[in-house]
Parts: sequence; C-alpha cells; structure tokens
Amino acid sequence: MNRFLPAPRIALFLCGCAAFLNLYATQGILPVFAAQFALSPREASWSIGVTTLAVALMAPFVSRLTGVFERRRVMVFCALLLAEPALLIAQAQGFAELLLWRFAQGLLIPVLFATSVAYIGERWRGATVTEVTSLYVAGTVLGGFGGRFVTGLVTEWLGWREAFVVLAALTLLIGLGIHMLLPAGSPGVAAAATGRGLAARELRSRPLLAAYGVGFCVLFSQVAMFTYAGLHLGQAPYSLGPAALGTIYLVFLLALVVVPVAGRLGKSWPQVRLLGVACGLGVAGSLLTLLAPLPLMVAGLALSSTGVFLAQAAANAFTTATARHNKAGAVGWYLSAYYLGGSLGAVLPALLWQRWGWPGCVALIMAFQLGALLLARWGWRPVNGGGGPPGSG
Repeated sequence: MNRFLPAPRIALFLCGCAAFLNLYATQGILPVFAAQFALSPREASWSIGVTTLAVALMAPFVSRLTGVFERRRVMVFCALLLAEPALLIAQAQGFAELLLWRFAQGLLIPVLFATSVAYIGERWRGATVTEVTSLYVAGTVLGGFGGRFVTGLVTEWLGWREAFVVLAALTLLIGLGIHMLLPAGSPGVAAAATGRGLAARELRSRPLLAAYGVGFCVLFSQVAMFTYAGLHLGQAPYSLGPAALGTIYLVFLLALVVVPVAGRLGKSWPQVRLLGVACGLGVAGSLLTLLAPLPLMVAGLALSSTGVFLAQAAANAFTTATARHNKAGAVGWYLSAYYLGGSLGAVLPALLWQRWGWPGCVALIMAFQLGALLLARWGWRPVNGGGGPPGSG
C-alpha cells in the first residue's frame, strides 16, 4: 500500500464518494423530470431540495444516534444502505413517491458524513486533521461528479430509472470497499470527561456559530450555481441535453487535484486564509459564468466549484478542530446549517430566475460567497491542534 495513502485514508476518501454519489444525482436531469411529470423548473428542483432538507433535519440528531455504536460499523452500514432508496427511486410511480425516497436518502447521508468527519477528528490531531479532511472532501468531489455524470449519461441512452439502478450498484461497490479498507475498532480515543453543560456551551460558541453560517453560505452557492446553470445551459442558445449537462460536471474533477494540495498547505495556513482563497475563486468563477461563450462559462463553473470544495475543507477542519468536547455534535449542527443552505439554494433562486434569469441568480450566489468570508472573519480564530490523538493512518 502506498505510504501516502494507507488504507484508513482511502476508506475515508470512499466515504466521501458514498455520501455524495446520490445527493445531487438529479441535478443534471431536472428538465427530464419537468417534462415527464409536467412540472415547472422550481417544482423539479425539489428532487434536490427535499434531499438536502432531510439532511438538515437529521444532522443535529446524528451524535445521539451514533454515539453508542462503533463509528466503523455506522459508516459501513450507511454506505451500503444508501443503495436501497436508489433502487426504490428507479421504481417510483410518480414524482411524489420519487421525492419520498429522495428524502429517505437525505436521512442517511448526514449519518455517514458526520460520523466520517468525527472519525477523522478522533483518529488524527493537529494539522493532519486538515490534510485528511481534504482527502475526504476530494472523495465528495468524485462522488458528486460521478452521481451527476452517470445519471446524465445513462438517462440520455437508457432512461432515468436505469440511471438510478446503476447508482445503486455503484453505491454497493463503494460500501464494500469501505468495509474492506477501514480498520476494525474505534480510533482509540479516550473521551474527555466533560459535563453536558460545557459541551452545549461550546456548540453555541461564536467560532462554531460562524462555522455553521459559513457552511450554510457555501452549499447555498454551490447548489444554486449548478442547479440553475443546468437550466440555463438547457435553454437556447446552448440547448444541452442530459448527457452534455452531465459532462459539464467534469469541472468538479479539478478539485480532486486542488483540494488535497490545499489540505497540505492548510497544515501551515489558518483556515480563514484558506477560506479567503476559496471565496476569491468562487466570486471570480461566478463572474465568468456571465460571459456568453460556453468555454468561458465552463471555466467559471470550474473555478466556482473548486472554491466551494476548498471552503468545505476549511470549514470541516475548523469545526472538528474547534469542538473539543462533542465533535460529532458540532459536525451535526454544521451539517444541518450546511444542508439547509443547500435546500434553500435549490429553490430560492427560482424567484430571481423567473424575473431576471441567470444574471439574477449569479448576483444572489455572489452575495452568499462573500457572506461566507465575512462570517469567518467575524467568528473564526486560529486553532492549535485537532482535538484528537495521533492515528496510525
């Protein structure tokens, strides 16, 4: 095994893939749903919004549900179980039933996400937390791209139902990979003996409240960008079909290179500096998407998505490093804010889309990108250490 990517780190990369493979899978086929079920773009976007809403509702309870179980078991179980609602979506008889199973997926995803990030915070310490978190985020990049790309491609050639069957098969394979690579047993962390009151106060501290707000802004901008860019590119003069829209998500793969490199830089940079770079990339990318030529718009989407994943890595690392007494709880609240932002990002820009089209959506997206940086500058402070003991990975 390559000494730079031992088995636990590869397993966490796969956990990121599993968490995001299904989350945004419908983003590139919203016009297909709109046509088949006679929906408006806003109604079709609920196939994303209902999933992210379920994540936001479930996330605060994750620490209570998973605290009594070994983290490895929870991670493997959730990764495998995510295949079931994907199969049920393929058999849905109407859009309401489809939304039901998309909601079910959203209930499972935060359990896998929060448990994985808490596992990182417990297994590694110090600057290594940022590095390993960046590897996990790189997995979410590949999963997010893979779900959109596979769904668009299979929908174009076979149909959207067949696309979800393929996603279910891929989810099972990834879950088996996590089972094989993630070492048995807990990270071996002796939990600090702290009172509930101290842990509760920490969850409401200024740095963590700012982190929750950053997460809200980050996913709002990401979901809004790629949901309404897909609608924009599906119209004249672009008129891209599902397969072409799925290919657009290749821009995510740039983050596979950038995010791990940034994770290594993050070992010596404060997270707020990394977030500043991320927000700068996001705003520059948003401005580029206003230019008409398709290559420039794609370049803008690439910059914007890379900025989002950098911001996500910085915010995840900051949250796990700041929360000393209840990492899973802090990650749960972060995820709740994060995915509530994603849920609103799927539907709120529709109000601007109807009146001002794509430029109106971009203006709203940039406001949230800048808002993330303002929140971090208001609340974040340098964190020394990651709050956990060294790991063997």
